[in-house]
Order: sequence, then structure tokens, then C-alpha cells
Amino acid sequence: MTVDTSVIGTPTGAWRVVLDRAVLAQFAKSVGDTSRVYQRAEVASAAGLPAVPAPPTFTFAAPYWSAFRPDEQPADPTAGKGNPMHSIMGELYAQGALVLHGEQEFTYHRPLVVGDVLLGEGKVVDAYEKDSKGKTMTFLVSENTYVDEKTGEPVVSTRMNLIHRSA
Repeated sequence: MTVDTSVIGTPTGAWRVVLDRAVLAQFAKSVGDTSRVYQRAEVASAAGLPAVPAPPTFTFAAPYWSAFRPDEQPADPTAGKGNPMHSIMGELYAQGALVLHGEQEFTYHRPLVVGDVLLGEGKVVDAYEKDSKGKTMTFLVSENTYVDEKTGEPVVSTRMNLIHRSA
């Protein structure tokens, strides 16, 4: 199967995410980070932060948290088709072998803290294949950008890839 490069530039979703202290504390706990900076405003203040910060990888899960506020979400840029990365990888997975979460990058323009409201959008930015020991590896790369709802300024950008290795 040749990867469909026409998906490059296709939207993967859009989200409005409200950063809540309880959500950030739970996320930190779920990834094994017990730092009190993610739990207590006075600890965050002593660390020089304006409020409790988001753990570094929180924006990976942020779209899932936005589902708890469905009436506040922006219009679906996929027009109900869903994330194309899921459908492509689903088809490949059905043919056998592995689907892996590959690299993940986060570029922060400022700390994310309790009270921030982020607007996020995602899109597919690359799709390609490589041969590896007689197997085909398919790579799909997406990027998400989040801006501050009040200022429109960028706050964090993420990039991640999914990899399928043929059976």
C-alpha cells in the first residue's frame, strides 16, 4: 500500500481547552510527577510562576479534556470525517503488524498555567514510507498549535508521528 500523501495539510481537529488546577494535578499524577508545583498555588508562586503550571506533556492529552466541555468547542474542521491519521493507521493496522507512537516534540512560547484558555488546531504535515528489513514503514506526522484565547498569541506547538510497520 502506498501512503496517501494527499492527506498532507488536512485538519485533524480543533479544541478549546480550559486549564483547570484539578485537571493539571491529575495529569501530573497520572504521568508519575509528584511535584507539588502542579498541585499548590503557593508552591508554584515560590517557583516564580504566576499560577499552577501545566505539566510539560499536557497538551498531548488536552484535546481529550476538551471533550468534557462540548458546548464550548470550535467548529469541527474535519467536517465530521474525524482525524485522518486515525483512519489511515486503522486501515494499516487491520492489515496486521504494529502501529507505534513515534516521536513527540513540544515547543513552548511561555508557561501554560491554571486559568489559561487555549485554542488548538491540528493538521497532518507529512506522510511517507521507508523500507526496513523487507518491511514497509508508514509514517504520518501531525502538528498542533495552541494560542491564548485572549491574546491570540502562540503558547505551544506540538509535533508527533505515528508509525506502522507492515506484517
